[in-house]
Amino acid sequence: MAQDRGANPDTNPDTMAIDSALVRELAQLLADTGLTEIEVEDGTRKIRVARTLTAAPAAAAYAAPAPAAAPAPAAAAPATPPAETHANAVKSPMVGTAYLTPEPGAANFVTVGQTVKAGQTLLIIEAMKVMNTITAPASGTVTAILVENAQPVEYDQPLVVIA
Repeated sequence: MAQDRGANPDTNPDTMAIDSALVRELAQLLADTGLTEIEVEDGTRKIRVARTLTAAPAAAAYAAPAPAAAPAPAAAAPATPPAETHANAVKSPMVGTAYLTPEPGAANFVTVGQTVKAGQTLLIIEAMKVMNTITAPASGTVTAILVENAQPVEYDQPLVVIA
């Protein structure tokens, strides 16, 4: 856990006052959204809160312990490499929650075996209450859908394979 390195940051430029309420709020945001890390920047102050998930079911991952907070100049490497790589996979451009349907109870945007055109909606990713459309970069056939509906996704995670 990050520590307050000085009583008065105005007199010592090497210290940073830690806003513990902000760190707790960021930790709660991680728990609520199922994300593994979040970083905020305010002027020269940067706070990154991260947690490690185990290979347990998604429901258990939400109950992970509160993360430690520390300023970090670089992003951490993933704890484990992906099980396999997928050629022609459309990857997530952001961290968020993937939705395969436009609304609950509706049919999926695409299904395995379906032919898609460039620009066609494959799924949406909700990030910070904004719905972001993920489209097919090229025409082809959907050979695999690598995420489930309402699944948390990480940046650069393969989502859909188009051949």
